[in-house]
Amino acid sequence: MDNFFKGLKEKISRKYARIAVVGLGYVGLPLALEFARKGFSVLGIEIDRDRLSHLKKRESYISDISSRQLRAVLKMGRFSATADFGALSNIDVVIICVPTPLKRKYHPNISYIKEAVKSIAKNIKKPSLIILESTTYPGTTEEVILPLLEAYGLRHGEDFYLSFSPERIDPGNIMYPVHKIPKVVGGISKEAADLAVLVYRNIVNKVVPVSSARVAEFVKLLENTYRLINIGLIDELAMMAHKMNINIWEVVGAAKTKPFGFMPFYPGPGVGGHCLDKNETLYVKDRNSLKIIPMEDFIKYSQNIKGHDIEVLSFDPLRKRSVFRKVIAASARPYTGRMLNILTEDGRSIKVTDLHPMFTYNNSKWQLKYARDLQRGDCLPISLGLPRFSNQRNYDIQIDFIDHLWQKGQDLIEKIRVRPLDFSWKDYAGQIKHILRKQNGGKIPDMAWDYLSDNVLPLKYFYALEEVAKIDHSRLKLVTGRGPSRQEVPAKIAIDNDFC
Repeated sequence: MDNFFKGLKEKISRKYARIAVVGLGYVGLPLALEFARKGFSVLGIEIDRDRLSHLKKRESYISDISSRQLRAVLKMGRFSATADFGALSNIDVVIICVPTPLKRKYHPNISYIKEAVKSIAKNIKKPSLIILESTTYPGTTEEVILPLLEAYGLRHGEDFYLSFSPERIDPGNIMYPVHKIPKVVGGISKEAADLAVLVYRNIVNKVVPVSSARVAEFVKLLENTYRLINIGLIDELAMMAHKMNINIWEVVGAAKTKPFGFMPFYPGPGVGGHCLDKNETLYVKDRNSLKIIPMEDFIKYSQNIKGHDIEVLSFDPLRKRSVFRKVIAASARPYTGRMLNILTEDGRSIKVTDLHPMFTYNNSKWQLKYARDLQRGDCLPISLGLPRFSNQRNYDIQIDFIDHLWQKGQDLIEKIRVRPLDFSWKDYAGQIKHILRKQNGGKIPDMAWDYLSDNVLPLKYFYALEEVAKIDHSRLKLVTGRGPSRQEVPAKIAIDNDFC
């Protein structure tokens, strides 16, 4: 056993070890490329023909990896991909990153893991290190994966070592690439854990070993449960605050100034998951046009265009209007539950998953239900078309555009910045500096230089600039948030048939 362990350890330490990543999705592909960048020879195993086709064309299909980044790694000659598990015969480390979608009643579907392990067991090189990253329940590695490998006559500690390290990828979050996310590692044995720690130390800044695979699996359960509970809590509090005429964003902003015992979560549509059927359609706007695209085609479409170049028509519940939002990430997973077709009395048809959350309005009260719990007579909110208003003479007035800058509201003035599309705020540097001096006691604040270099101007200064300079609002975008929460929307949106 010592000789097997020492030999494998030396290969990993000297980067002689060949690494295979099984499953090249939003977790597996970034991981594989990171190992290749750090000098390892990496093989990707992927049974999805469409993904392999993209890789063959040197095109990325993952939002976190640009085609340019993919090509740079491929040019190194250290990464290749195949659907053939037989290629594992000369691999030293196998990392499993296959999906684990939820079945009905929230039971995890580990069939993808089992099938991958069976294929690995038939082709494994002896000795090898096998690491499971797929999200699963505590006990899976020791109680399911280990016996499955042993059923093929393989012995732990001689033919293979087995560990678990939960994936922590946050798709679309550019603040935390692979190397900045600490890795938790737990092994079936101390030797298995030591080898896995050695592997990950090559690509991440911090590795956190724990006493067993079961502990590592429970870590992932705690992380996901913590997120689920807190997002659910803030969504409930947001509805309560709305009824009390309290700004929940102001509440969270003030609460997060507490330096201990609190972490901010923000209200939104939910925690994510299996929601839209592949045949559902989206209104998608890119640089050239506006299109209506089925969800199945949108996933492929978004992979061919940079995410920040695509906007999707969405509903803003705070302003109660439709807006275009930039696409940060797009992913698809298999869904094994039921699809329901909801028919309304005016002939509309809505197809959703059985666990899709639906707003209903009955007896003057809003309620949130799963689609499977809807009953005849429930009222659902729907869009009836273009907004129309009447003036004092009762003439119908058709709205031609929405200008977000037309009405000067004070509630978000400190949070919004304005970015020009085809010119620079440096063109107005003199006027802006004069405004800054006037509003800040004769001094120009240090942030002023950031406004000009970053080409974004706080809304309150923009309104002051408008008093001395005429600026076309259609040439502007409004910016909120920073880092992964940054969002941009056009300052002026035309309301036309394409928009509808």
